[in-house]
Amino acid sequence: MIFDPIELLSLGVGYLFLLFLVAHLSESGLIPTKWIRNPIVYVLSLGVYISAWGVYGIIGFAYETGYNFLAFYLGVSGAFLLAPVLLNPILRLTKNHQLSSLADLFAFRYRSQFVGSLTTIMMVLGLLPLLALQIRAVADTANILTQTVDHNGIAVVFCVIITVFTLLFGAKPLTPQYKHDGLVIAIAIESIIKLIMMLSVAAYALFFVFNGNAGLADWLSNNKDAVELLYVPLKESGIWHTLIFAFLFSAVVMPFMYQMVFTENFQPRALLTASWGLPLYLFLMAICVPVILWAGIKLEVGYSPEYFTIAIAMASQSAFLPLLVFIGGIAAASGTIVVTSLALSSMILNHLVLPLAQPSPDYNLYRWLIWVRRSLIVFIMVLSYSFYRLFTYEHSMTEMAILTFVATLQFAPGLVSVLFWPRATRAGFLSGLSVGLIIWFSVLVLPYVLNLPNLFTQLLAINLAFFEDPIYWHHIGLGSTIANALVMFLVSLITTQSASEKMAANSCAVDNLRRPYRWLLKAKSVDHFISSLGEVLGHLTAEREVEQALHDLGMSHEEGRPYALRRLRDQIESNLSGLLGPSVAHEMLDTHLPYQIRPENPASEDIHYVESRLEDYKHRLSGLAAELDALRRFHRQTLYDLPIGVCSLGRDLEILSWNRALMEMTNICDDDVIGSRLTDLAEPWQTLLNDFLHSPNVQLYNQEIVSVGQSRWVNLHRAFIGESEKALDMGSSQVIVLEDVTELERLESQLAHNERLAALGRLAAGVAHEIGNPVTGIACLAQNLKAEYKDPDIIEASSLILTQTQRITNIVRSLVGFARTDSHMTSSSYSAVQLKSTIDEAISLLKLSGGKEYQFDNFCPEELNVRGNAQRLMQVFVNLLSNARDASPINSQILIEAHQNGSFIHIEVEDFGTGLPEGTIRDNLFEPFVTTKETGKGTGLGLALVHGIIGEHGGKIQLMDKADYDQGRGVIVQISLPAWVNDQEEIVA
Repeated sequence: MIFDPIELLSLGVGYLFLLFLVAHLSESGLIPTKWIRNPIVYVLSLGVYISAWGVYGIIGFAYETGYNFLAFYLGVSGAFLLAPVLLNPILRLTKNHQLSSLADLFAFRYRSQFVGSLTTIMMVLGLLPLLALQIRAVADTANILTQTVDHNGIAVVFCVIITVFTLLFGAKPLTPQYKHDGLVIAIAIESIIKLIMMLSVAAYALFFVFNGNAGLADWLSNNKDAVELLYVPLKESGIWHTLIFAFLFSAVVMPFMYQMVFTENFQPRALLTASWGLPLYLFLMAICVPVILWAGIKLEVGYSPEYFTIAIAMASQSAFLPLLVFIGGIAAASGTIVVTSLALSSMILNHLVLPLAQPSPDYNLYRWLIWVRRSLIVFIMVLSYSFYRLFTYEHSMTEMAILTFVATLQFAPGLVSVLFWPRATRAGFLSGLSVGLIIWFSVLVLPYVLNLPNLFTQLLAINLAFFEDPIYWHHIGLGSTIANALVMFLVSLITTQSASEKMAANSCAVDNLRRPYRWLLKAKSVDHFISSLGEVLGHLTAEREVEQALHDLGMSHEEGRPYALRRLRDQIESNLSGLLGPSVAHEMLDTHLPYQIRPENPASEDIHYVESRLEDYKHRLSGLAAELDALRRFHRQTLYDLPIGVCSLGRDLEILSWNRALMEMTNICDDDVIGSRLTDLAEPWQTLLNDFLHSPNVQLYNQEIVSVGQSRWVNLHRAFIGESEKALDMGSSQVIVLEDVTELERLESQLAHNERLAALGRLAAGVAHEIGNPVTGIACLAQNLKAEYKDPDIIEASSLILTQTQRITNIVRSLVGFARTDSHMTSSSYSAVQLKSTIDEAISLLKLSGGKEYQFDNFCPEELNVRGNAQRLMQVFVNLLSNARDASPINSQILIEAHQNGSFIHIEVEDFGTGLPEGTIRDNLFEPFVTTKETGKGTGLGLALVHGIIGEHGGKIQLMDKADYDQGRGVIVQISLPAWVNDQEEIVA
């Protein structure tokens, strides 16, 4: 069946238009993101691996090499089955450092712009045959279907449409966080179309050409040559291992695979799904190949085995199947070209253009990058079309594909060294890759281009038999790779790494952690970052990049800690690596945000950063490493939970640790202080610790400081981490221990104060006794005088004297009673205590102190009696009324009320003062030595004594802040005491 060229062109353009539409809907957000970023969609997007060679050329490859063709599927499947050791580490590097291509990865690892440039040049040269193959496949299938259309016309139309698609959905915003959702969903749809196409052709071949499984078995039994066609090359060629090796690494080094596997990856767990999803997809593709091959042989379609797929479809005499194969071929070719051109344009931009030409800081960097990338995409398409026109029709598609696979195989030694051999050097990589490039170019590319396969054997007079082998390229590929690896190994052994190269090697190694150094940045603030980067990027671009890095790290614009600034610099470098390439970004930051490296004060490893990275690695550790990490965690947690303050300092006085006790002591969170300098601490801690570090003492005791308006006393101790002699000579890390002895100091002060009060009480009792004797004499004389004389004036004077002496006697009795310290009374000695008179006596004692005037209003009924000890209860009311007086303003009123409720009497003492203090101290007011007064003005024992006496009497006490209940200012003390019951001898205390 011959198809009309216009209809065929319309079908192809219509398919690509629908693909554009789906991509546009994805980019516009009309398709839910959760659908686009489903792991299944990610797996299907990896189907970009099946290029036009994978649907056409693979049949010819099977015809030439037999079951060796399975290496094409098994190699990449093996790479994904090895994802934990091969793909996951690379994904980690690409995410952490924004490495969007293999050239970025190598440039970052070997810290060389030339490494990235050489990788880019070789990648472009190596991918040109594969890109030309895609164009040829579309042009050839169109020619087969129409029998009239010129190859070149179809090729031009196809290239133009694909270029437009790539420009629209590939060269989008260049921020590292941007994902090409439209591109991913388009590639996933194309993968489905390719699978449907291959299964449809295979199903037609099986059920219509062979009449089912039985017919296929009969045909194979009658055509032994068809079976031998697949088995003999597998047994005799010995190329199986080389093919597996080549296709395994193609999963990583091919630009279109690197782009989809790593750059477009939205979550690391998607690789877990891909580790079984992609092999399943490839298995379904692989089982179609032998059936299509045998069907083509049986039908004798008259075309090269590379086009058996389209030939069998045409033999079906159906209009649908050939068009499906045509669309499947376009899907395979377009996906590979779009993703490859996008990846190569990024590589060329980062490693060939930017090192030579960068825009002015006054120009919009993002707009410039987008337009340069678009120009590079057009350039790549023109280059691919030119290669197609010049060199493709003299060779098979398999030869074109093998040129690419052998070229990319030269990156395998460098890739293995990135992950598993930190000792590899920049010189070793460049030497090995150069040797592999020379062998590949001279023995494969030039003979291919010039059609002189034995050119170099003749020039060198070397008779290598495998040059005459139709599959000699296998040996060339293996030989060049071995030479590459050997040269790299030997040169790396005799050369050394730079400091930055060692750091990058540690970052890339699978079994290692990046160990950055605590170097001091010249920039001291975020604004300094912006102004420094603005010199090269322009102010707006610099501000945008700094703000993006701050957002990525969750930091504020006011951040100034050295550790935070180092992390900010690393994040900016990572983001700029995704934008400009790692080499340009590294050089830019070294120039405009340099470190202050001082030989006399070598930097230490950034322990805090290493520990934070270990937290991310804990689930990957096993065996001895896991046990050591568990031990580290135990020691770390022990230091953190110590009930004594501990902080460690680097030799540059950067704070490395800050435990929980120190947080509680200083009210400074560890997240706010770790990574900052000691000089950045808030007062008074900065002065205290700085003075201590600069003093000759390693211990200081009872150092008083004022923090948050309160006095504190601390003991300080310090020790050098390492040998003390070395520490004293050149400075070393130190650990400081702060012991909070505030409570002990207050206890000692309060005990001394309490002793003074006890002494005053004893003195008061002695003075009262001494006063009592003359007062008694005066009373006796007044009584005699009153009895002996009848003069009214004398009698009145005598009565006044007796009244005053009685008052003195009452006062003395109260003082003596209050000074008594006997608290060991039992409930059997309790008696009825008149509440009103006891409170009145307490008020009288308080009024003796003089000073401020207060109004005490005792509204307690006279008939209320409580069961208890009068002297002890008077102590209660003296303390409560004294506290109320101290908390109240001058001339304030203090109310005492009481009422009986059942067997208890409820008493309330209400003041209109400042109220209860805020905070957790409210829960501790009844504990000994808890006071809100300044030291020396209160013992902190009053409320504790009150609480104890009330408890002894079987009562309860609570404090209520009136402000909590919107009743104004002040405190209400609520007391419940057992009432005196006349007819009961015992009342439970």
